[in-house]
Amino acid sequence: MTSFGWQILAALVLGLALGALALNLGPDAEGNPNGLHATLKVIGSSYVTLLRAAVVPLIFTAIVSSIVGLRKVTNAARLAGQTLLWFAITALIAVAIGITLGVTLRPGETASGSDLEPSDPYTVGTWWNFLTGLVPQNFLGLGLSGGVNPETGALAASASFNVLQVIVVSAAVGIAALKIGKKAEPFIQLTESALTIIQKVLWWIIRIAPIGTLGLIGNAIVEYGWDKMGTLTLFVAVLYLGLAIVLFVVYPVLVKAHGLSIRQYFSGVWPAVQLGFVSRSSIGTLPLTQRVTERNLGVPRGYASFAVPLGATTKMDGCAAIYPAVSAIFIAQFFGIELSLVQYLLIALVSVLGSAATAGTTGATVMLTLTLSTLGLPLEGVGLLLAVDPIVDMGRTAVNVAGQALVPTIVAKREGILDESLYNAPRQGLAFDNTDTDSELEAGTGAAAESAAEPVAEPAAEPAAEPAARGTR
Repeated sequence: MTSFGWQILAALVLGLALGALALNLGPDAEGNPNGLHATLKVIGSSYVTLLRAAVVPLIFTAIVSSIVGLRKVTNAARLAGQTLLWFAITALIAVAIGITLGVTLRPGETASGSDLEPSDPYTVGTWWNFLTGLVPQNFLGLGLSGGVNPETGALAASASFNVLQVIVVSAAVGIAALKIGKKAEPFIQLTESALTIIQKVLWWIIRIAPIGTLGLIGNAIVEYGWDKMGTLTLFVAVLYLGLAIVLFVVYPVLVKAHGLSIRQYFSGVWPAVQLGFVSRSSIGTLPLTQRVTERNLGVPRGYASFAVPLGATTKMDGCAAIYPAVSAIFIAQFFGIELSLVQYLLIALVSVLGSAATAGTTGATVMLTLTLSTLGLPLEGVGLLLAVDPIVDMGRTAVNVAGQALVPTIVAKREGILDESLYNAPRQGLAFDNTDTDSELEAGTGAAAESAAEPVAEPAAEPAAEPAARGTR
């Protein structure tokens, strides 16, 4: 029971059981949720709220630190170009798999005669909204939305943030700090220190992920019921088949093609994949993804601190490639609409260019509505899939996280800067142990930092000794 993996598995099983119990109990005499349902809902929503609360400071400090960190890496422009290229290549492969499965298995036809009812999506993504959303309204991308209660006349308002705007502001600040040079050093040191503090807080949030998982799964069972979820069984099965092909076939082929061990890749990245599965947030998983990419997979810190945060906001093989492809085809089949070859090509184009619209937070509704609006399909179809969104979102995010660690590893290997002795080392220690990071920061050294300072044309020269000082294996 001290194993994080077993805690997550136990929380999934217990959440399903408690959700089924709460569903059978039904509402109270006044039609309100019973006590168990209300408790599960509060637990799940509170955990998501904790993750979201850390999103803005984490994105800002991570992106600024990653951009200024490029000054330590030789041929930084080449590394950035290679990273974006492999993001696009893997996204194209993933969307091709999604389209193939949707066309051949046709999940929408089995649901077309069911009692599923289309509904308006709660958020809509369009290319125009995507482009205008890039222009920051304020420094933190904060916005205020609200309305008037027609019965009481009371005004209700809630604050939210636009992750795209936060990314734009962070990138601008990071580039400015990089250009200024020596005068920006105090700001850079402050930002890097703040990032370390924020990551420490996130470790605490990560450790209570099993509790959040219990509430999220249990509430999903009660909110949507077995009937609606059962109607979409084939859709879920097709989607998870696509995710499994990408995670367990495509990624291993790419790893093997670059002369690396498939077993070592999975043992190294698995802690982050596991957390992504339950947290449903690439941004929330970012500290652990970066940790395993550096410590387990041997990617130099100077490069990983750029590539992993970039991937957490734009590298979405699950949410932005497989999911919109299968979902768009499902919706077209549900409404009896035949898609043309041009529309299939548009799905691939949107998956490569529009993945930043998902912005690393929970859910992929914006990406799906962006795809539907581009294809001219009914946006009401989004409501068909809400019943199973929490279930499929776990698999989507797990694949996202695996890809966000894979691409930096491949690029580092291709550029000769991957620490292969660290990649092939036995896995030891706790993924959540942060003591080694603290000692490295104080010393200002470490394997990743040293290898990041090496020229790209030469592999890292540090030997494979000192397993205790390397931290997580």
